[in-house]
Amino acid sequence: MDRYDIPKHLDDPDYFGFWTIDEFVIMLIPFIWGIIASHVMIGVGLAFGAWQGYRKIRAGRSMSWILHLFYWHLPGQVFGLRVLPPSHLRTLAG
Repeated sequence: MDRYDIPKHLDDPDYFGFWTIDEFVIMLIPFIWGIIASHVMIGVGLAFGAWQGYRKIRAGRSMSWILHLFYWHLPGQVFGLRVLPPSHLRTLAG
């Protein structure tokens, strides 16, 4: 018999309901748009589609992979980081 119990779920992400926090935010944006535009069912459909698309893009990868993807494919003003060079600069020295 083991004397010590080792927790098995230390690295699990935080959940909000059935979804992780980042999935919930991805779903929340189109849903709120649907409420504001008085098209709740369209907002629910777009939220579900955004959630499915995000899950397919992420596919078991970590959140840092998504941030790297956004850094390389979105304009530099999205993040507003002054420490990192813009992603469109390929040659930094010389």
